[in-house]
Amino acid sequence: MQTLPPALPLFDSIKHLEDGNPTVNQFIANVTIHQVNDAALLYEHAVDWLLEQRHSENNYKTYRSELTTFLYWSFIEEGVSVADITRRILLRYIDYCTKPPTHLIAYRNVAQFVMDKDIEERVPNPDWRPFLGKKQEGVEQPYKITDKALKTKLAILSSFFSYLINEEYTERNPAMMLMKNGRFKSGSQNLVMKEDDEEVRSFTELQWSYVISTSLKLAESDPEIHERTLFLMSLMYSCYLRISEAAARPGFSPVMGQFRRDSKTAVWGFHIPRSKGGKKRTVAVSNQLLKALQRYRRFLGLSLLPAPNENTPLFIRHRAAGRGRDTGLLNANLGIRQLREQISAVVNLAANAAHNEGFEQDALEMRQMTPHSIRHTGISHDININGRPLSHVQADAGHDSIDTTSQYLHTTRVERHESAATKPIDHLAASYKK
Repeated sequence: MQTLPPALPLFDSIKHLEDGNPTVNQFIANVTIHQVNDAALLYEHAVDWLLEQRHSENNYKTYRSELTTFLYWSFIEEGVSVADITRRILLRYIDYCTKPPTHLIAYRNVAQFVMDKDIEERVPNPDWRPFLGKKQEGVEQPYKITDKALKTKLAILSSFFSYLINEEYTERNPAMMLMKNGRFKSGSQNLVMKEDDEEVRSFTELQWSYVISTSLKLAESDPEIHERTLFLMSLMYSCYLRISEAAARPGFSPVMGQFRRDSKTAVWGFHIPRSKGGKKRTVAVSNQLLKALQRYRRFLGLSLLPAPNENTPLFIRHRAAGRGRDTGLLNANLGIRQLREQISAVVNLAANAAHNEGFEQDALEMRQMTPHSIRHTGISHDININGRPLSHVQADAGHDSIDTTSQYLHTTRVERHESAATKPIDHLAASYKK
């Protein structure tokens, strides 16, 4: 029987992270069922965020260690969703890290995962602990952590919370608030949020036109590979999908039957059975998306529109899976990593096209986008260009509050400048000049 450490490491090395780990998967599944119902979704976000740190092995190791400790405390010790963590609750985590349970302290550094030769799988190292103490002349010393180390923990968590806010998982950053006030206040200007520090989160009309035209060209030149790509981009944009809503993951495999026709109104919707916070929603399907669906299904040799409860996978693999539980299955859906790679490849090609036609700054901005930027783009364009009512967009986006949807009403700096360029200071004087 496998021996496990008292606190389970959650993230393997960069080389193995995307392979998944059966022990970790089972642990997260149990936590989701019995303790924190959005633990699996949060874990997916954590993996995605860590993968963005792959360029620096040292950063990756530091970040994964902090996330492992934080998530263990959140899920097991506190039993609370990360989305519900407030500044006051996070202070309890600081106290926990200051005086951790003795059985979670190790006095030598060991690998978090090791290879079990009997089952030929990587397993959690039973000797690993989340906290590392010190010895002096061979004698274990009382555990201590400096304020500097605690500030580092908060800085890492603040970065993670910022990522979660951008992914619309949460709307608060308690770590940032602790760093801006009191004992952990930092003088770093990078930690001060300013109104004008806007992130490029969505594509402009011009940039998105390059993405769609690139997808269309790819589909026309190589339909066997890229008809799927064209439909993926159309669906993500039109339905404001998070990538986890389009990808296969434990307990969910997207199918054609999610497109549903209402028997009373005859309108089509795309049903999302489980999203952020375990909620479900049905997104209104536009005429253009319905045409995109028909084109994709025609290419696949299917009827133009899906039958009720049709179980055909939404994004069929071109090659059989080489590993994992889907090994050898050709019709298995694509996972988050595969969809992310496809989207990134298309955006890079679109950025190349924009650059070649003289839109160099647009190309630079496009290369900074993520798959989640497509969701932001669809919402922003529907509100600011297509003129859809906020309440309609709120329902399709799955926002809890209209305030969240209203954030997309703000225009870009260019648009603000253009609208402000000719406004007068003295309206009466301006009318005389006319």
